[in-house]
Amino acid sequence: MLASAPGLTAAEVRARGAAGQTNAVRTRTSRSVWDILRSNVFTWFNLILGSLWVVILLYGSWRDALFGLVLVANTAIGVAQEVRAKLTLDRLSLITAPHVRVMRDGAPAEVETGDVVLDDVVLLSPGDQMVVDGVVLEASGLEVDESTLTGEANPEPKGVGDAVLSGSFVVAGRAACRATAVGANSYAMRIESAGRRFVRVRSDIMGGINSVLKIIGVVMVPVGALTVWTNLRETQDLSASVTDTVAALVAMVPEGLVLLSSIAFAVSALTLAGRHVLVNELAAVETLARTDMVCADKTGTLTEREPTFARFEHLEGSGVEEAEAAEALGALAGFDSSPNGTMRALGAAIPEPPGWVGGASVAFSSARKWSAVDFGPRGTWVLGAPNILLDTVVTAGSAGGAPAPGAPPSAAGAVARLAELTAADLRVLLVARAPALAGQEVPAELAPVGFAVFTECVRQDAAETVRYLRDQGVELRILSGDDSATVSRIAAGVGVPGAERALDVRTLDDTALGGAIVANSVFGRVMPEQKSVMVAALQAAGHTVAMTGDGVNDVVALKQADLAIAMGSGVPAARAVAHVVLLDDRFASVPHLMAEGRRVVTNAEHVAHLFLTKSVWAGIVAVAVVVLGVPYPLLPRQITLVGVVAIGIPAFFLALSPVGKRYCPGFVGRVLRFALPAGVVISTAVVGVFVTAARAGLGLDEARTLSTIVLLAVSLAVIVLVEWPLSGWRLGVVGAMVALGALAFVIPFAREFLALTLPSWAHLGAALGVAAVAAGLIALLTAGARRTRPAG
Repeated sequence: MLASAPGLTAAEVRARGAAGQTNAVRTRTSRSVWDILRSNVFTWFNLILGSLWVVILLYGSWRDALFGLVLVANTAIGVAQEVRAKLTLDRLSLITAPHVRVMRDGAPAEVETGDVVLDDVVLLSPGDQMVVDGVVLEASGLEVDESTLTGEANPEPKGVGDAVLSGSFVVAGRAACRATAVGANSYAMRIESAGRRFVRVRSDIMGGINSVLKIIGVVMVPVGALTVWTNLRETQDLSASVTDTVAALVAMVPEGLVLLSSIAFAVSALTLAGRHVLVNELAAVETLARTDMVCADKTGTLTEREPTFARFEHLEGSGVEEAEAAEALGALAGFDSSPNGTMRALGAAIPEPPGWVGGASVAFSSARKWSAVDFGPRGTWVLGAPNILLDTVVTAGSAGGAPAPGAPPSAAGAVARLAELTAADLRVLLVARAPALAGQEVPAELAPVGFAVFTECVRQDAAETVRYLRDQGVELRILSGDDSATVSRIAAGVGVPGAERALDVRTLDDTALGGAIVANSVFGRVMPEQKSVMVAALQAAGHTVAMTGDGVNDVVALKQADLAIAMGSGVPAARAVAHVVLLDDRFASVPHLMAEGRRVVTNAEHVAHLFLTKSVWAGIVAVAVVVLGVPYPLLPRQITLVGVVAIGIPAFFLALSPVGKRYCPGFVGRVLRFALPAGVVISTAVVGVFVTAARAGLGLDEARTLSTIVLLAVSLAVIVLVEWPLSGWRLGVVGAMVALGALAFVIPFAREFLALTLPSWAHLGAALGVAAVAAGLIALLTAGARRTRPAG
C-alpha cells in the first residue's frame, strides 16, 4: 500500500476545520429560483401593465381589468420554462466523488468530499477523482485525465513532486497526494467562479420591445395626466376618467407582443426538448438566429469521444492461431478493472472469452505505453505501442529496422506492416505474446501476433452539420487541445473550410491569437485561457458567437460567448452557465436550433407589425382626445375585443408558423416603417368616426360602437397586408376572426358585456366604408416596408 506518511492527526484536522481550511464548497448547478423569478417579474412590461391593472381595480370596473391576465400569463410562461430547465440541470457538481480516501492518524479512512482539509494525504487509485489540488508524495504508474480542465485528450503521467489538479481523474496507477489547495482556492473552483454569475442572453426582439416600452412609459405620464384632467373637467366623474385613461394607456402597451413572444419561445423550447435540447433561457432560441460563428472542440463535435476498434490484423508466422489472438484481446479488455477509452472500445467489440483467468499484470500507463497480463498456461499477453514493443525484436541501429537474429518469423512482417499502417494515418496497437512477465520491463522473447487497429470515429452527422452551417453562412472554428495535424486531418475530412491551415497556438500571444482566429478555422493545442481570448476577438470583429463546451476549461469561454451551448455529459459548471444544453451531446442538434431560432424571429417580426401598430394608433388617439377635449372613443373592454380578435388570436397562429427565414438585423426599424403610417391612418379613422358620430347627435355608446367597428375592420385588414398573399391556413384564420368579431355584436351577452350597441344599417355601412378607405391608404403607404420585411 502506498502512503508511508501517516497523514494528519484528528487534532490537526479539527484545527484546520476551525480555520475554514476545508473542501466544503457549495457548487452551483443552475440558476436559483429567486434569480428566475426576479428576471421574469421585475420587468418594464410588468411595471407598466401592473400599475395600470391596480389603478383600474381601485377606481374602475373589474371587467375592464382583463388585460391583467396577459401580465400573469406572460410571467408564468417565463418562470415555468426556466424553472423546468433548472430542475433538469439539477438532476443531471464539478466534483462528483461523494467520498475520498485519506490517511488519518496513520491509517486509511474514508471521508466525505467536503471533509477533506488542507495538508490531508489523499489516496488515489484508478477511477478516483481528485477533489482538491495536491502534490504527489508517492506514485506507482500514476496517470490522470485532465481533459475537463485543460482540453488535452491524452492522460498525463505524474510522478513524485508533480501537481495534480482538482477535477482530474485517475486512469492508471496509484498515488498518495498532499492537499495543497482546498475549497474555493482549488483550481477547479477558481475556474468555476469565473463563470459563477449568470449573464442573460441578449435578445433583439425583447430588447426592441423593451426600448419601445421605455418610450411608452415616458409618454404615458403626461398623456395619462392630461387625459384625467380633460375628462374630469368635462364630466367630474373620477371613475369614468380613470377608466378612459386606463383604456388610453393600456392600448399603448403591446402586451400581446410580449406574451406571444414568450409563448413562441416556450413552444420552441418544448419542440427542441423533443430533440434532447434543453433551453435554459427562452431568449436563447432567438440568439441562434443571429449566430454567424460557432466555436467547438474536435472531440464530441466532429468525432466520437472514444476510439472505435476497427479490426484485428493477424501476422503470419506468429505461431498463434488468429482465433486465439482475438480471444486474448477480449481477455485483456475484460481483465482491466479501470479501462480507458481504448480498452472500452476493445471490450465493446470483442466479448471476454471463458476460461481465460488472469494473474500477475502490468497496468497500462502513458509512460510505458503498454500493458500485460499473465494468463497462466495460455501465456503472457502484451498490448501496447508498436514502436516500443518492437524495440525488443529489432536490432538497435540496424538500417530499415531489420529484425534481430533469432527474432520470431512474424517480426519482419510486423515491421513492414507497421510502416504501411502508419503511412495510412491509422492508430494501431501491437498484440504480442511472451513466456512470462519481467516485472515492469517489456517481457523478454516477445513474439508479435498481430495489430489491433483503431480509428478515431468521425460522427456520421459531422459532414452534414458542417455543410449546413456553411450553406447558412455560419462560420465554424475548431478549438482543440489535440495535436494540430490530427485536428487538421479530421476537420478536412468533414469539409471544414481552411482545415489544411491548422495552427498550433501554444506560442501565440493574445494579440497574435486575435488575428489568427479571425483568419483561420482550425486550431490545435489550445489552452483553456486562450479560448475566451479567441471568442472575444471574434466578437470584436463583429461576429455573433456561439460556443460549445463540456469541461471546466470551457466555462470562461462559454461566459464570454453570445450563446453558450453545453454538452449534457459535461461538468455542472459548464451546464450551469450555458443557455442551451445538448442532452444527447450531439453537435448535429445545432442546425435544428438555428432553424428554430430563425423561425421564431421571423414570425415574431410579423406579429410585431400588429402590436406596434396598435401602440402607435393608441398613443395618437390618446393625444387627440386631450387636444380635442372629447371622451376616449373606446372602453378598455372594447380595446380588449379588438386586441383578441384582430391581433391576439391571429398573432398566436402567426407566431407558431412553421416557416422561417434567416434573421436580418434591423428588427425595430423595419417594424416601425410599417407601424407608424398604419397607426396614423387607424387613429385618424377611429377619432374621425367618433367625433363625427358625436356631433351627429349619437350617444356615447353608439359612437364608441362605431369606433370599435372601424378599429376592428381596419385591424383585420392589417393582418391581411402583413401576411399577404393569403392562402391556406392563414386565409382560414382571417375568415374565422371576421366571424368571431361579428359574433360579439350578435350575441346579446357579449354585446352587453362589451357595452356595444347595434348600429343602423346606414351607420354600419358608413363605418365599414371608412374602414375600407383606411385599409387602402395603409396598403399604399406601407408598400415599401412590406417588400423589405422577411417573408413568412
